[in-house]
Amino acid sequence: QVLLIESGGGLVQAGGSLRLSCEGSGRTFSSYDMGWFRQAPGKDREFVGVISLTGARTSYSDSVKGRFTISRDNTKNTMYLQMNGLNPEDSAVYYCAAGPTYDTVVGGSAPYWGRGTQVTVSS
Repeated sequence: QVLLIESGGGLVQAGGSLRLSCEGSGRTFSSYDMGWFRQAPGKDREFVGVISLTGARTSYSDSVKGRFTISRDNTKNTMYLQMNGLNPEDSAVYYCAAGPTYDTVVGGSAPYWGRGTQVTVSS
């Protein structure tokens, strides 16, 4: 089991950048593929991106590709989401997730989720 805690959210102007962190507990952090999702008010949860357990493979949604970058440091039990070129449509609560397989995370059925961190982008 792994406990996930997101941090780094906040208010930023359009065009700005933020870096989110997701810290996991436990010695098995490096055993999980991990991902980021987001949910805006009144909208369904949306897949943002995923990273494999070694960090060698990443995938992104079309809406963030080229602007967002996922990385991880297994020595620190932490995954990151670097967000550049933010726009108001990126405003949402951002969640990290951990799962046993890449496809499990992408499909949104990962068993472990954080509580989220709010990102607000002003125009």
